[in-house]
Amino acid sequence: MSQQTTETTLTLNMGPQHPSTHGVLRLILTLEGETVLDIQPVIGYLHTGIEKEAETKTYHKVITLNDRLDYVSGMTNNFAFCLAVEKLLGIEVPLRGQYLRVLITELQRIASHLVWLGTTALDIGIMSAFFYAFREREKILDLFEALCGARLTYSYFVVGGVRYDLPEGWTESCRNFLRDFSAAWVELDELISRNPIWLSRTKGIGILPSDAAIACGVTGPSLRASGVPWDLRKTLPYSSYNHFQFDIPVETDGDTFARYWVRMREMQESAKICHQVLNNLPPGPVMADHPWATPPPKELLDKDMEAVIRHFLFYSRGYPVPPGEAYAAVEGARGEVGFYIVSDGSEKPYRMHMRSPSFIHVFALPVAARGHLVADLVAILASFDTVLGEVDR
Repeated sequence: MSQQTTETTLTLNMGPQHPSTHGVLRLILTLEGETVLDIQPVIGYLHTGIEKEAETKTYHKVITLNDRLDYVSGMTNNFAFCLAVEKLLGIEVPLRGQYLRVLITELQRIASHLVWLGTTALDIGIMSAFFYAFREREKILDLFEALCGARLTYSYFVVGGVRYDLPEGWTESCRNFLRDFSAAWVELDELISRNPIWLSRTKGIGILPSDAAIACGVTGPSLRASGVPWDLRKTLPYSSYNHFQFDIPVETDGDTFARYWVRMREMQESAKICHQVLNNLPPGPVMADHPWATPPPKELLDKDMEAVIRHFLFYSRGYPVPPGEAYAAVEGARGEVGFYIVSDGSEKPYRMHMRSPSFIHVFALPVAARGHLVADLVAILASFDTVLGEVDR
């Protein structure tokens, strides 16, 4: 539907069922001819209510809810949540568990960027790139399925570490993927980076200056594409990221192409980190042994009655978390993913709030899109890589 507001401007709805909004997002556009004068994002169509629902769940059950926030990057959500709860409990994750978290998070980053790349290319008109990108993503999902039995909602990261160690043969499969992905990255680069259609739709389109990006709270690749070298893995290292050598890709143009190229280079850096983890993976447990906040080792359940009792209490009642509040954040595929937890000393969070990069980037869209043609809006919106599951939370 549309409504003529003056003799020269037009108010137009885009969404909430438009395929190029990448979810149920409604944009109220003010146009002059085909030029975008203003955009008013309207959110709330998903009504997930996950933050409120978390108040009724024990801490280990909240993990399954968080998988469904950014449903393209569930590992990252649970990573930040677990770090916040571990702060309150004073838990130190064993080194092997920390390394596995880094490995799986970087694989998740590659998978998430591949979804973004494939769907954005499809929006712009390069259909073949969609198939190339999703072919590689499927290989990562195969690895995740072998690791934890799931391909989308993983619940692999838990408070205290990770749920399982690597299964037999998994390391070699991961090495094979990383070797193949190096060649696949070159294919994607050759297919897209000098494609005249791609260049005409992305170069100089949707420029977000660094000062505007900082003022809006933009993080992740969208911020680094505007020339700001901020990455939590380097600036505020967590989970042993300071043990690995990698670069932070930065571009200065701040346009749609710059946001694309930062993500492309980030995938290379993630693969580099994965190689380092596999080459230096330490022995030992993958989960901390906390007296009540972690389940007992399974091998004790048929030998030790105390272990059986602890197991029963953990899964039936949950575990109390000392009163207090904590915030923890990780560098997700879209930007800073953070969780603020308030505990009242019970087995359930008194309050849980997610710092969602997609929520912020939706409202940075008007800044980047003003003055551009309405046809460019599809590419600009896609370049911020928003996921509506973490917007309507």
